Amino acid sequence: MIPSMRSLTAEEYVEAFKSFLEHSTEHQCMDEFNKEQMPTIVAGSITRLCHHVSHKAEQASLLLGGGEQDLKMIRILQAVHPGVFIDNEIVEPNPQHVAAYKELVNQAPDLQNVSFIWHQLTSLEYEQQVKEKGTHKKFDFIHMIQMLYRVEDIPSTIKFFHSCLDHHGKLLIIILSDSSGWASLWKKHRDCLPATDSGHYVTCSGITEVLQRLGVQHRVYELPSGWDITECFVEGDAVGGRMMDFLTGTKNFLGTAPAALRRRLQEALCQPECSSTRDGRVIFSNNLSMIIAES
Repeated sequence: MIPSMRSLTAEEYVEAFKSFLEHSTEHQCMDEFNKEQMPTIVAGSITRLCHHVSHKAEQASLLLGGGEQDLKMIRILQAVHPGVFIDNEIVEPNPQHVAAYKELVNQAPDLQNVSFIWHQLTSLEYEQQVKEKGTHKKFDFIHMIQMLYRVEDIPSTIKFFHSCLDHHGKLLIIILSDSSGWASLWKKHRDCLPATDSGHYVTCSGITEVLQRLGVQHRVYELPSGWDITECFVEGDAVGGRMMDFLTGTKNFLGTAPAALRRRLQEALCQPECSSTRDGRVIFSNNLSMIIAES
């Protein structure tokens, strides 16, 4: 008897996500942005460095690297503003990810001028807490990395965190690009995705439309990123199985999905608007958009 399809647990999603990171250039793409653009973005306009991280806060499994990207951004702030104390707050509901981030901090000898305040909350819970306590703290820099797919109300979430910016503050939103294979998959082949994937199918244009309605000035940086999904098409391959689990948000998708659904999804992934072939490998477009919103 074939087991029924079900969504990944947070722990299972972490494992699938690790496979994604190992075979994609997502972090390299972010590192390039940090190196080429971030110093200019945070230079000059920061008066009181408060680095607030609204971090994939609606679903802990979406955490990128357990704080690695956060610390890279903090170090950029330190380099641009040497000697300035950085007041850093983290919003993250999953205790395992909070523990992993704290361990990274404990192992870092260069963070003496950085304070860390941990909010084990979803972004919505954090917003409610701030409003209930009436402590609407202002920040010079807020980043939201790949987290808006899971919030209940995207416009409301953006509006709230934008309101948390201090004068000349910056809000960085990292989201999938409209040129990515994800955008095409969600737009043209949504029937291939199982009902277990409950995330919002949102890309850069959906976010910039919200910012435009709010009257928020913003800039968009497009960076190419790829994901080698060749093993998704290899029968019985464990890595390919984890990749398909990540794509669909489903535990053991290849072993539980109806044959017709598996076939439609694999065919969709091979379409030129989703993937390209390089040296016999299938590379899925994982292009990212970095959106900088002004206060």
